[in-house]
Amino acid sequence: MKTVVHVTHEAVNKIGGIGAVLHGLLTSQAYAAAVRRDILLGPLFTTDGTAAERLYGGEVLYSSIDGIVNHPYAQRFQEIERHYGVNLVYGRKTFYDSLTGVKSNPEVLLVDVRNFDTSKLGILKFAMYKDFGIESQKYEHVWDFEQYCRIAQPGLDALHAIGACTGSKEPPVILSHEYMGMPTALAAISLHKGQFRTIFYAHEVATIRRIVEHHIGHDTMFYNVLEKAHAEGKTLEQVFGSQDDFYKHPLVMASRFCDNIFAVGDYVVKELRFLHPAFEKHPIDLAYNGIPARKLTVPEKLASRKRLQQYCENLLGYTPDFVLTHVTRLVPSKGLWRDIRVAEQLERHLRSDNKTAVLYVLSTETMGRRQNDVLRMEADYKWPVAHREGYPDLTGGEAAFYAGVQEFNAKSRNIKIVYINQFGFDRKTCGARMPADMEFLDIRKGSDAEFGQSIYEPFGIAQVEPISFGGICVFTKLCGCAGFADKAAGGKPIENILEVDYTQIEHLKLDTIPELLKLDKAKRDFVEGSVAKKIAEDLYTRLPSTEAHLAKMIEQGYELAKHMSWEVVARDFVLPGIERAIARQHKPEAVLV
Repeated sequence: MKTVVHVTHEAVNKIGGIGAVLHGLLTSQAYAAAVRRDILLGPLFTTDGTAAERLYGGEVLYSSIDGIVNHPYAQRFQEIERHYGVNLVYGRKTFYDSLTGVKSNPEVLLVDVRNFDTSKLGILKFAMYKDFGIESQKYEHVWDFEQYCRIAQPGLDALHAIGACTGSKEPPVILSHEYMGMPTALAAISLHKGQFRTIFYAHEVATIRRIVEHHIGHDTMFYNVLEKAHAEGKTLEQVFGSQDDFYKHPLVMASRFCDNIFAVGDYVVKELRFLHPAFEKHPIDLAYNGIPARKLTVPEKLASRKRLQQYCENLLGYTPDFVLTHVTRLVPSKGLWRDIRVAEQLERHLRSDNKTAVLYVLSTETMGRRQNDVLRMEADYKWPVAHREGYPDLTGGEAAFYAGVQEFNAKSRNIKIVYINQFGFDRKTCGARMPADMEFLDIRKGSDAEFGQSIYEPFGIAQVEPISFGGICVFTKLCGCAGFADKAAGGKPIENILEVDYTQIEHLKLDTIPELLKLDKAKRDFVEGSVAKKIAEDLYTRLPSTEAHLAKMIEQGYELAKHMSWEVVARDFVLPGIERAIARQHKPEAVLV
């Protein structure tokens, strides 16, 4: 039975995709049967609040901050704390999934590193330079880099203190979830030779995300460059120059020293191979994210859709024939402007058939607005149909997106966009005009189509979640979920999946890498306009207009989702990858230049 240590910033609080991965794996029956012990290791972000709040509802067994020190591990913990100038919090947190019925109680280790004795960092940082070529002094001013270096040594010592390296014939496996866990993984390789196995869990390739988001050509430019560079045997730095100014880059590059790498999507594998020649021969396993597979009836689907239609009636005075949705974070990578481009083209089809639609975009840059603020905005100026810049309404990024929404709504007749800059989807979080019985799951169950046309999307859990409920999922071929769905469907086309491609630029006659690197906004706009036209045509023909068609969509969506569940991910991808890491005799190599 295995011991797995997850190093992550989401050890106790689910913030994004990594939290979803942890929950999915830990509540998988296959994973639970194979892993004897799970330990979540991460930084303690704040000492505010009570002891009970340290683990967000978990059970605190030891906390020097709160005077909870009556524990068998207390003496060893206190030695570690004195040596490094840290505080430790240790306990357990419960993960439960109502679908699988699996309950998991992993151990949690949090390290408060704010008063760390920095003289103790020299050993780690010298090892990171000598063995892995990381020049830490370049990034010491970046707290995000520094805090993950600081948790490495006390974290590993604490793992020894709780017996993580004993009681099993197999060495414990450290899963570095993204760059955050890499200092711990590298410390294990260099300073605790042979005692651990290490896996880099690539939920993205941070260097690639930065390039794609910052270049005006976005994915249209980058993935064409990637293909051409690979054919010419060129690496990322040969094409885009040095990336050493970015603190995440050397940590991701050092993942080539781990025993294995997990990639959440097919293009993540290609991106990693592009980073450095050493990745070409390094073991990289696909480890897709899972999605929920829940059986839904046609009446249940119609009831959820009716609530979404009623909300539109309450807000805009009409009951739409079709309900489209996009639930996402408001960041550049999500490509929200592409939703507007598709809606512009969809308007023509709706108008010709005298049909109507609404597109709910649920996305915000901040934490949730308070209920009183929402009710006041709703009463004062009809939020969320209308918005105003500034607190408590629009932030800068939200205002920029809303400007596009305003322009679209002023021109369109048969489809309107409702931009909801709020977490949650019920009356408490979204105001009195929302149906009283609305709940968040309705936006998943009742949606006819979910958009997710990201410019960078390593996997994309959100855009594929509605598939189990018969929704049409619109995502790009670059999303990791596209590759997983294709495998799950056996390569056969599925009506529930509308895969789109913003990298088709043969008509632009850009034949060389320098020409591709100059791809500008005008050319990208042209590509996006032509793709949006094709998407609208395909989407409109697929939107279900009868209950029989809806029943078919639900059935085939559910069948597909069953083959993309966390059980499948754990059994067929993650656990075999862990086995391969354990079997590999890791020998740190000389720095590859």
